[in-house]
This record gives sequence, structure tokens and C-alpha cells, in this order.
Amino acid sequence: MREILSELREWTDAGEEIALATVVETWGSSPRPLGSKMAVTKSGKMAGSVSNGCIEGAVFEEAQKVLKAGKGRIAAFGVADDVAFEVGLACGGHIEVFVEPFGETHRKVMAILEKNEPATLRTNLVSGELELIDGTPRGSELPRREGDWFVEPYRRAAHLVIIGAIHIAIPLHRLAKLMGYRVTVIDARAKFATRERFPEADELVVAWPDEAMAKIRLDPATYVVILTHDPKFDLPALRSVLGKDVGYIGAIGSRKTNQNRFDKLRAEGYTEEQLSRVHGPIGLDLGSRGAEETALGIIAEVTAERYGGTGSGMKQVKATA
Repeated sequence: MREILSELREWTDAGEEIALATVVETWGSSPRPLGSKMAVTKSGKMAGSVSNGCIEGAVFEEAQKVLKAGKGRIAAFGVADDVAFEVGLACGGHIEVFVEPFGETHRKVMAILEKNEPATLRTNLVSGELELIDGTPRGSELPRREGDWFVEPYRRAAHLVIIGAIHIAIPLHRLAKLMGYRVTVIDARAKFATRERFPEADELVVAWPDEAMAKIRLDPATYVVILTHDPKFDLPALRSVLGKDVGYIGAIGSRKTNQNRFDKLRAEGYTEEQLSRVHGPIGLDLGSRGAEETALGIIAEVTAERYGGTGSGMKQVKATA
């Protein structure tokens, strides 16, 4: 719902009647993943997408029927091969979309998202019953179908914290913003952490890593990348996140550099389990050494960790499926 939040706020403030369509099941090559949403007003406005365009017209008509009836229903759609090709698919697929009136519980979800707080919405696809639960269990990033219930975890907006405003951090912060992350860049050196170098960062903090991290909310929606490559910065940064329930910890440097860090932290009492969560050397192996490619490898590894991906090529994943 986050991707259509601004439209929903505008329409609810204007008193529009709204229907909400959600992809709740997919087979084959579906155009959009589970949880994709499209909102339709009685007056004919639309926002979001459940199919990248190929069935939006039919979903619009279903939405108008639901608004008239005042009750949700599942609509099933097959995606023909020629239509699937037009939206970038190799073959057809089948999706189920739950279309329901936008009501008070959805307004509560909106308010939670606007506060950047976590919650889980459970929707009964038979009765239309809605359950709103505070928080999201760890490992529940993606929407899923559980029998008659569709479960949508809404974590806080993903927050990438970059410690070390070095040259690799510049393309990394741009890639992260492109992918929808909130980005904070931290460096104790004021000449590095500047708006000219990081124009797209949501927050620039000139402070020692441990001091800055003490003021940041650390939870599974927080992804921490340590790029300083200097023990006087690296170790305080690692101490600030080891043992915390963050979504990702990565530290740049060679295997030897990381081993030296771990030896020092181990001597301070940090456990093997805590140290094993650190991705170091950082990033996926893309075979390149430039700053942009290194940044791409880092954000790719963060993404794989976020969604439970393997980081392997799709050819290898399909071969072992």
C-alpha cells in the first residue's frame, strides 16, 4: 500500500469512495507479485497496478461492482501469451485479485505507514474480515497466502545506514534511493559527509559511528553498511550493531582485515553467532572492482538478505528448484 499512499491520502481527505484490489495468488508468469495493489475511486480515478496494464481495465470494472455491492470478492484472471509478452513476460500466467471496499481498517494501516511504524494486516478472502496486528515477525518481509487468509506484513520503510562517506558510498546511496530506501550517511569527517557528495541522502550525520548509531532506531528494517576501512571507525561501528536485531550488517575489507576485526571483537566477548552475521568481505562477487560495480554488489547482497534470495544466478536457482 505504501506505493499508492499519497493518492489514498488525497482521495480519503476528499471523501472519495475507494475500492482496493490486491494480488493474492499467482501461477506461472504473473505480471506483478503477491501484494501488488491498485486503488480505484467511484469517480473513476486509478492508482497502482496489479498487472502492469494487461488486466487493469477488467479490475477497474470489478472495483465498480464491489463499490456498488459494498462487499469484497476474488476475481480470477488468465494472462494470455500475447498479452503477457507485451508486458515483458515469456509466457502466460494466472492471477487472483481480491477487490474490496476501502474502509476504516485500511485507514488505520495508512496512518501506521505514515508514522513509519510496523504492522501486519490479515484479510479473510472469504468473509472479508480484516485483522490488524502490531509489528511484523522477523523473516516476514513478503505477503503470503495462508488458506483463506492473505497476510501482508508492513515493516518500517527500509533504512540503509552507510557508515563511511567514501567514494563507493556515493553510487551506493544513489542506487539505494532508486530502490526506495531511506538513506543515512554517517562520517566523523565533515569534508567527506557533504551534501555536494551525497545530494540524495535523507540524512547526513557528522559524528563518530557509535554516537550516531545510538540515535538511530535499529530493527529488522535497518540495513547497515560499514565502509570506513579504518579500525578507529570500524570497531565502534560494529560494536553499535552487533547483538542488535538489524536486517543486515556488512563491512568492507579483505578476509584478513575482517578476521583481524573479528579477533578483536571476539576478545571483547562478542559471540561467534553475533560475528557470523557480519557480511565481510561485503557484497556479491560481480567480477568488477570499480566503485559503481562494488556498490551494485553491495546493494544486491542487501537485497538478497532482505528478501531471502540466494544471490545465485537465476539459471542456477532454476536448475536446483
